[in-house]
Amino acid sequence: MSVGLLALLDDIAAIAKVAAASLDDVASQAAKAGLKAAGAVIDDAAVTPAYVTGFKADRELPIVARIAFGSIKNKLLYLLPAALILSLFLPWLITPLLMLGGAYLCYEGAEKVFEAVVPHEAHAHEANLSSIAIDPKTVEDEKVAGAIQTDFILSAEIMTIALATLPGVPFWEQAIVLAVVGIGITLAVYGVVAFIVKADDIGLAMATNARTGLGRAFGRGLVTGVPVFMAILSVVGTAAMIWVGGGIIVHGLTEFGLPQLDQIIEGAAHHAEAMLPAASSVARELAIILGDGIFGLILGLILIPVVGKVITPIWKAIKRQLPHKTTVPPATH
Repeated sequence: MSVGLLALLDDIAAIAKVAAASLDDVASQAAKAGLKAAGAVIDDAAVTPAYVTGFKADRELPIVARIAFGSIKNKLLYLLPAALILSLFLPWLITPLLMLGGAYLCYEGAEKVFEAVVPHEAHAHEANLSSIAIDPKTVEDEKVAGAIQTDFILSAEIMTIALATLPGVPFWEQAIVLAVVGIGITLAVYGVVAFIVKADDIGLAMATNARTGLGRAFGRGLVTGVPVFMAILSVVGTAAMIWVGGGIIVHGLTEFGLPQLDQIIEGAAHHAEAMLPAASSVARELAIILGDGIFGLILGLILIPVVGKVITPIWKAIKRQLPHKTTVPPATH
């Protein structure tokens, strides 16, 4: 009996080791996938606070919570099943979709650069793309819907990038990794967003009511530091979008038998290694990032007039053919 019990315990220990290894593998895969999606993640964190601007302080956190809930639904109810179906039945479609998402990242990043360099023309371009709120009573709902729509695009890119890092991974592990990435990124992004939108209120309260001079100084630092942090986050997010998007397109072209651009960037990376032998690996990575970024910026700038002059008119024409829902304003008493 004791021998059988020891054998059973040995089997349980072996199963536990396998499970622990699997969980460790899932965690490492999720971390790798999340890191690959850094450009879209940073952009998500940089973009979302703008949707809360202009509302009363007591509505800021509820709006962030609504957007976060919509983001979770986007990832788990729609994008996760779609990614798994792609992986099972249409794996050849992953690279084209990834490249489409990369082009979107390049466009979004280049549009931000365009706005910084030529703000007047950029505002005219955005006005041509944007719809105007019809009923002021529904502004919050429209803002939340717009944020969730933007999040859907960024989440689709995040999930596709994550899926592309899992070739040959078992189906169940893909599902767990994608779910972990989706939930983890959403909690991280909207936790940061919630802190950002309330940081000035927290800082003002501390600057006014803190019992110590250090606490009051920290509060003043929050009030003055949050706008600077947001500006830095916006720049980093824009650079990351352009770099990640450009790299996705370059690698996708290589997979489709067009390696010339990748070879040019690799050649520049080798040249950078030769110039800085003491820091060859760093020089190589920076050269690749720079090459991908330059290509991404050029592609994004080309896409700006394409989106404004071709894609947007076609999309508006399609929307005009769709049935419209009329919003009934709430009754007043």
